[in-house]
Amino acid sequence: MFIEELHLGVDYEKCGLKSPEKAPVFTGYILKNYDEYCKNRLRPAVIICPGGGYFYTSDREATPMATEFLAAGMNAFVLRYSCAPSRFPTALVELATAVKLVRQHAKEWNIDPDKIIVQGGSAGGHLAASLGVFWDDDVLRSRGFQGKEHKPNALILAYPVISGTSHPHMDSFKNLLGDDLTNEMLEFLSLEKRVSKNTPPTFLWHTLEDEVAYPQNSMLFASALMECGVPLELHIFPEGSHSLVNGNEIANVPERIRPKVRAWIPMVMDWIKKL
Repeated sequence: MFIEELHLGVDYEKCGLKSPEKAPVFTGYILKNYDEYCKNRLRPAVIICPGGGYFYTSDREATPMATEFLAAGMNAFVLRYSCAPSRFPTALVELATAVKLVRQHAKEWNIDPDKIIVQGGSAGGHLAASLGVFWDDDVLRSRGFQGKEHKPNALILAYPVISGTSHPHMDSFKNLLGDDLTNEMLEFLSLEKRVSKNTPPTFLWHTLEDEVAYPQNSMLFASALMECGVPLELHIFPEGSHSLVNGNEIANVPERIRPKVRAWIPMVMDWIKKL
């Protein structure tokens, strides 16, 4: 394996956006192939968008999550996208650029170009789902994203923020929109209303006890996917607070250690194999 800081090369001015105060950081955890046991192997790639309410990107949801996919033989990438005071659609443009970059280097990095997956938790789940619903929308087309190079092949959403109008996590939308926080924008960024038949297959999980990003967020998105005939898998665990990540000791907080919730890890790995 090699770890590399990758240059996204976003042209913010061309995209009609302000350059962020702090440049995004895109880190690749890329497994090598060896003649002995994995010659010519093409691996899925998972691009991870940590949560943090669009205020910061959580360390807990970054490398610890990447190690899960690495252990399953996949390549992993962590995108530390731009947060407040950067506003929508800055982070979305960065994520679309990241998917495009990984697909362009698929052969070099032993990646299956048809298995580039975007994963996100909490506000990172909103960002991942945003690319899933907006990849073919004017919000990206008008900024030079044409074709399907930037389209994820699947989404993995962990306790995501989805809706700005039903059970919203308002702090996330305040950080995402700033002075542009209006009822119209909350409606526009209620992603359950943007789902179409072109939205990628999606794996979702949540806990019933989540009082930050309420479980209705996942349910609304799952219902919209069903209405559009998009393949999905949804798991609602009865216990556990927000942001459990992988449910083990990585959080170093006793109430966040939830062995039953950790079941989502083998579930999602099996789901990826069947894509």
